[in-house]
Amino acid sequence: MSENIWSQPQVIEWTQILLNNFERLLGYQLIAPSENQQQQAKELFQANFVVVSHGTEADPILNYGNQVALDLWAMSWQKLTTTPSRLTAEAVNREERKSMLDQAKTQGYINNYSGVRIASNGQRFYINQAIIWNLEDFSGKKCGQAATFSNWQFLD
Repeated sequence: MSENIWSQPQVIEWTQILLNNFERLLGYQLIAPSENQQQQAKELFQANFVVVSHGTEADPILNYGNQVALDLWAMSWQKLTTTPSRLTAEAVNREERKSMLDQAKTQGYINNYSGVRIASNGQRFYINQAIIWNLEDFSGKKCGQAATFSNWQFLD
């Protein structure tokens, strides 16, 4: 378990960006509301579904993954937050992944996305009914994209 990553100030702030944009775009909350931002960061980090995000670099780098995401992709926080997000998909699936991200960028979000991903240890898995949404910081500047899903199965 990644110890108290959720309590770091930058993670608490990023959690608010994730949650605010999800609710703004999809019209409902990803987790129960709370006035305590640190508690929300802890709840999202310890949720029983995946939440992962990347920034706006030319080759976007992952900048958040909750514990389920870290476990699923078999990465530490340090490894995840230095990994280009394209590497979460095998080379043969990257064009389809890019097309989906471009669609979300244009529409604000997409839901019901499905696709194959690959963990750092080579384990492949199929995600189903994923939601991908755009992220804006508190001043309205685009700052990345995020995904959440709770439905996946490991592949041979």
